[in-house]
Amino acid sequence: MDQDKEKATAPMPGVAIGFIALTAIGGALALHQGFLQWHCRNWLQFVVYGLMALLTSVWKVALPGIHGTVPANFIYVLLGIVDLSLGEILVTGCSSVLFQCVWKAKTKHTISQVLFHVTSTASSIYVAHAVFYSSVGGWIGLKEPILLCVAACVYFVTNTGAIAVITGLTEQKNIARIWRRCYFWSFPYYLVGAGCAEGIQIMNRLLGWQSTVVIPPILYFIYRLYSLYLSRLEKEKEHAEIQRKHAEEMASLHLRTIEALALAIEAKDQTTHDHLRRVQVYCLEIAREIGLPGPQRDALLAASLLHDIGKLAVPEHIISKPGRLTAEEFEKMKIHPIVGAEILERVEFPYPVAPIVRGHHEKWDGSGYPDGLNGEDIPIGARILSVVDCLDALASDRQYRRALPLDEAMAIVAAESGKSYEPRIVDILKRNYHDWEAKARDSKPVWFRLSTDIRVEGVASTGDFEKSLPQGKPRPEPRPPVEFFNRIAEARQEAQTLYEVAQDLVNSLSLHDTLSVMAMRLKRLVPHDSIAVFIRRDDEVVCEFANGDDARLFATLRIPLGQGLSGWVVENQTPILNGNPSVELGYLKDQTKFSVMRSTLAVPLQSASGVVGALALYSSQRDAFSKDHLRIMQAVSSKLAQSIENSLRLQRAEGDATTDFLTGLPNARSLFLHLQQVLDKAREIQRSVAILVCDLDGFKVVNDNHGHLTGNRLLQAVAGAILRGCRSGDYAARMGGDEFVIILPQATHAEAIVIADRFRATVEATSRELGVAGVSMSIGISEYPAHGKEPEELLAEADRRMYLDKQARKRNMHATLSRLLEAIDDEATVKT
Repeated sequence: MDQDKEKATAPMPGVAIGFIALTAIGGALALHQGFLQWHCRNWLQFVVYGLMALLTSVWKVALPGIHGTVPANFIYVLLGIVDLSLGEILVTGCSSVLFQCVWKAKTKHTISQVLFHVTSTASSIYVAHAVFYSSVGGWIGLKEPILLCVAACVYFVTNTGAIAVITGLTEQKNIARIWRRCYFWSFPYYLVGAGCAEGIQIMNRLLGWQSTVVIPPILYFIYRLYSLYLSRLEKEKEHAEIQRKHAEEMASLHLRTIEALALAIEAKDQTTHDHLRRVQVYCLEIAREIGLPGPQRDALLAASLLHDIGKLAVPEHIISKPGRLTAEEFEKMKIHPIVGAEILERVEFPYPVAPIVRGHHEKWDGSGYPDGLNGEDIPIGARILSVVDCLDALASDRQYRRALPLDEAMAIVAAESGKSYEPRIVDILKRNYHDWEAKARDSKPVWFRLSTDIRVEGVASTGDFEKSLPQGKPRPEPRPPVEFFNRIAEARQEAQTLYEVAQDLVNSLSLHDTLSVMAMRLKRLVPHDSIAVFIRRDDEVVCEFANGDDARLFATLRIPLGQGLSGWVVENQTPILNGNPSVELGYLKDQTKFSVMRSTLAVPLQSASGVVGALALYSSQRDAFSKDHLRIMQAVSSKLAQSIENSLRLQRAEGDATTDFLTGLPNARSLFLHLQQVLDKAREIQRSVAILVCDLDGFKVVNDNHGHLTGNRLLQAVAGAILRGCRSGDYAARMGGDEFVIILPQATHAEAIVIADRFRATVEATSRELGVAGVSMSIGISEYPAHGKEPEELLAEADRRMYLDKQARKRNMHATLSRLLEAIDDEATVKT
């Protein structure tokens, strides 16, 4: 017995070495016994049989589809058992095996292998010879043909058994399994060989042993015919293999088409990440549970990947809408199964994919769309896909809600059993969804599963494609996500983000809110560490908004027009790509401060009326921004510029409505709004608030004696003095006429008295500087919460106290004047 492929391991186990040694000893003993009994009845016959055995040892009979071969020399071994002595047949058989091992062998044999083959053959011949001449056969009356078949069987068992044992011991595998799989197939050949040997023996008896010389050409002719037949079979097999590979390539092309479409759909809607994988796994498992036939299972798999392809016809803003769809929007969304089916009908799949895609939103009770099918009128694949798609949608994040826990999502699906979904499929899903969810998480990516789980002709689906790969060939490695997937996703994300930015800019009139939302959304498109928006104010660009790393540094910048990065961008209306941020920070008043930013992308904000400012992004990496980032920034800048201009106009309009024109202080409307906010905050932190109501004494005299222009200058000067005297966080407003209100957060009554005295002294000094001496200020103080909790209560109490203070000051002034007149009268009397 011979094998074309023998496996060797190094080092060889000790048990295998021991078995080789035992086999060698047994073979040596057999040879020794044969030589002890040596006798040659006919030397010429012995030589001819030996030459015939050597010649036929290289004629190896192969069976199609089997790697092992059977050499034809065993026929002459069986013939020699009948006609030759034990010694002669041992020499004939062992020499033919030795010749077979060294003459044009496909694999190079080691000395131990040659020794094993020769000695195991010697042992097999000895045992077969002993069985053939056993007295047991004669005692039970067995004739020569039967004895020869028995000897052939013994020779087969001992020869192949020894090889199976040494193979199992060497490779540490099951010996019986190796013998059954690799050698048992050749057993009929040994029986046929025994019949051929008996036929030759009969012819020898009739014509003499010399007729044996005629047999080899006949055997060779038969062997050649058989070889040609096998060669033709091999060519046909190669042709069939080429056809099979071609079919697999076409199937692979088909699968790659599905893969590309599926990836493109998934890339268009990133909120359904892993959606296709989960739907695919669940659908296949349900198909197995209900015993769906192969073509329908393949159709379901393709549909599970392509069921949303019709969304290509649905506008992006509807697909990505964060809120509930309107009736009109939902009607537009309902076209996607129709469009998807029409697209897939043109692909001409070999299995019914389009009906599943068209019907995957139909409902069991007939309330679905687009055709209103019900019950078993809905294709079975669509019934499966609709249940799985609903479960996955509930368990995945969407723009309008967060993902539900899987158990809660399953409960919602189960509640629709018999209404929207077939009860049988819901029951199957309910029993297995936990196991399938784990399998979906651990499953291969879609782009690999497509190449292994879809059935090609002659290969079962769900993984059997891998099993059908030829032995020795490496299994395909998972392919990484292709670049177009990222490109589609990036384009979709860019379009969606720009749409959201445009919506935010249109809907928002608050400049700070607008810039905050814009900065958040812009970071998804252009990665950066810090952002600053500069507004042009006269001959400067002032940072209106800053966020991110070093935002405080950028927020304090006031850069002369034409200087720095932002000033240059505004004046020249030209963007800067990867500029040096230190140029900006050179305009900080504190030279000890620095930033870790290393590159800047700045674009002008140009509206229809001109450049209103600049938008700058900063990164800690050098050359962090690309031309593609610049393109995105330029797309945003025009919309942002218009929004900023609208916000500035609104600010000016609000400023005009809430600011006193003469003094620049907030007016009464602003005062009430701000006071309410201060009181709300004080209520939260449980702190006091002091309120000063101030009225100028002697202001009417100034207007009467010096004119209203002088009075206006006095009011402006007093307003400036009040602002300079306020602490950080204090708030001053003009109530009207010559009345002012000052809000002192977290100030006690005693602190308010000190501040009031300081204000009074400041006003008196200011009036003297203007040459209108005699002007002073009456001040009333109220305190939250001691004197009230509402703005009106506190202002009324402070106003009442202010008038009390004014009356007291008038009485004090009259008393002082009376004392002065009395002193003058007394002095005049003394002089008289």
